[in-house]
Amino acid sequence: MKLGIFGGTFDPIHLGHLRAAENAREAAGLDQVAFVPAARSPYKGDPVSPAFDRYAMVALATAGHDAFLPADLELAREAPSYTVDTVRALRETRPDDTLFLIVGGDSLAELPTWRESARIFEECTVVAVARPGEATPARTAAKVMWVEGPGLPVSATDVRRRVRDGRSIRFLVPDSVADYIAKRGLYR
Repeated sequence: MKLGIFGGTFDPIHLGHLRAAENAREAAGLDQVAFVPAARSPYKGDPVSPAFDRYAMVALATAGHDAFLPADLELAREAPSYTVDTVRALRETRPDDTLFLIVGGDSLAELPTWRESARIFEECTVVAVARPGEATPARTAAKVMWVEGPGLPVSATDVRRRVRDGRSIRFLVPDSVADYIAKRGLYR
């Protein structure tokens, strides 16, 4: 099976994340995409909302797509969340799968600075999803696949700001996620 690994804080998950994952799934012919919320990113500050809420929003957002699945691998470990540890855990539990790490085009430049990045490249093909308006390079390194496709210029920061300001987030996040945010009083 070809498994995509899509990690992030997902604080909150939004339609831009889902569209990027779908672009990667189609372009790389992935059978499944695992959405892996980070307990705490080693490269960002602490998430705004608790891990349980971020995982719940990922589960709600991915529920309507048979190839998308939420994964709590990083939430069960001590923080911070390192991608190489997630790759190792998946390799142990799914030894016959071919692994693909899905990253935004902007994150690809940072990947060599990640913990044990060489190991990530050994274990995975990296699928770099171009953001809207971002040009893709004509040539890429081995085991890096650039993916273009329709993208949505949505950011979690903007979604949180809109909630804080009492503005609508409909059509930026799945309805189930918007309802969850409202019911739990997140980002206020």
